[in-house]
Amino acid sequence: MKTVISADPPVNQAPPELDPARDLPRGFYEFLIPLHRAFSPRQQELAARRRSVLEAAHQGHLPDYRPASEATTGSWKVSLPGWCQDQRNQMTGPADDAELVVKMLNSGAPGVMLDLEDSVANAWPNITQAIRNIIAALRGELTYQDKKRNREVAINESKTVLLTRPRGLHLEQAGVIKGERMAAALFDVAMVAYQVDPSRLKHPLSIYIAKSESADEALWWRDVFQAVSSARGWPQDYIKCMALVESHPLAYQMEEFAYNLRQHMMGLNLGRWDYMASLIDFTLHDPAWVLPDRNTIPHDVAFFQNLREVMPEVCHKRGMLAIGGMTALYPSRDDAELNARALKVLEQDKKNEANSLMDGAWTGHPDQNQIAVDQFPFPNQIKTHKPMGERYPNLRPQPTGVGRRTLSGTRAAVRTVIRYRNGVLNGKGASLLDGYMEDLATDRIYRLMIAQRIQHRDKVELTDDNGKQVKHTPELITRLFDEELEKLVTVLPAGDPQGSTFRQARKIAEAMIVNGEVDPV
Repeated sequence: MKTVISADPPVNQAPPELDPARDLPRGFYEFLIPLHRAFSPRQQELAARRRSVLEAAHQGHLPDYRPASEATTGSWKVSLPGWCQDQRNQMTGPADDAELVVKMLNSGAPGVMLDLEDSVANAWPNITQAIRNIIAALRGELTYQDKKRNREVAINESKTVLLTRPRGLHLEQAGVIKGERMAAALFDVAMVAYQVDPSRLKHPLSIYIAKSESADEALWWRDVFQAVSSARGWPQDYIKCMALVESHPLAYQMEEFAYNLRQHMMGLNLGRWDYMASLIDFTLHDPAWVLPDRNTIPHDVAFFQNLREVMPEVCHKRGMLAIGGMTALYPSRDDAELNARALKVLEQDKKNEANSLMDGAWTGHPDQNQIAVDQFPFPNQIKTHKPMGERYPNLRPQPTGVGRRTLSGTRAAVRTVIRYRNGVLNGKGASLLDGYMEDLATDRIYRLMIAQRIQHRDKVELTDDNGKQVKHTPELITRLFDEELEKLVTVLPAGDPQGSTFRQARKIAEAMIVNGEVDPV
């Protein structure tokens, strides 16, 4: 495969002309400095530890359960607040889109997650606009202009729970403190917490923790929450949280992670698309883990289902909510056939999660809300348990006998990563592509799938439409990138600037695969 430009590192750079006294909330810089000094070095240590764990996995030392401890054998429980007992559906979406935020909050969903992470392009203008929208939403003041009806739309009064998802510990923020990099998660939490007034909130500030990879990282979050609360004069347990289980190592440490955050924790969420990407990443050395084409993998494939069955038991034992994942197929108000198929898939998917004793799930479109809510018992299933076949089930059952491994699937992956990265270059962290809402998680899945197929091309059979074996050489992948790029740019009008960004997107996406850059950047 030819050498192309490298992708950017996972660092968000503030503008060089940024003046904290002028461009940030008054007093925020002084609020931030001691937090940065205390917590950014710890974040860098945790990031280094992640790299060591991944390197060990590629040498055959894969994640496993920890020895018994107070976290797994004690009788502790969380105290679940009354205001979050019903989370049968959590609408999620990018916080930098004010119209979408208002629509989500007016959808009737029990919960709404305002995102600064996967669905937002990790660029300074996007992050800062998203934080402004979050503050306005928390105050009930956010509006958008409905151009079709020529009116301003505000947030309706409701009991909807608002949660903010900051960026994960793998990302860093540069340029706020000159010459230094800080944990992006710290910047996000501090910016939101500094500007909220508890007297104007419907419930305590609530955070959705993303991309964690160990129970030890929960201690970082715990200490951040408590340091921020102390600085604001709040009770130590004021900030509440939910956490995504979307990395393979964390799946083995869910109970320990929750234990370390038990003063703040409300529940865990199975972020299955990121989880799939992480699972591929940790098994990248193993040809038995070359996955089928993404859209031929059933939603109840064993490596999902085993985790989906154990998570509610862990959560309910400790008085917490267990929340299911996102259904990627999106409804359409313009395509009746696609809309019917998407809503049917949604209903089946959420029913499966309810049958696994999940208490709710995620959706991304207001039309999905009621169908999702209707699949789960009100207000939750915390008091429901089912006999566990195995307390510590196999979380790495190999994907045998499911799906297909085809050239068409590789081509679809190539096309998606080009189009997704083009969206990022145009300031979009999530894009609706071929009926599926694709964000960083699915982009990462596809990049890893392509990398798998190249690495194990001599050991794993992949076929074309005629059933003929096709070896996935680097040269073949470059040709697929050439062909899919050409298809995308030839349909554009002459002079369309998208032609340039598509070409740049192709270079970046291919470079990430060539250089083994599979982190969730």
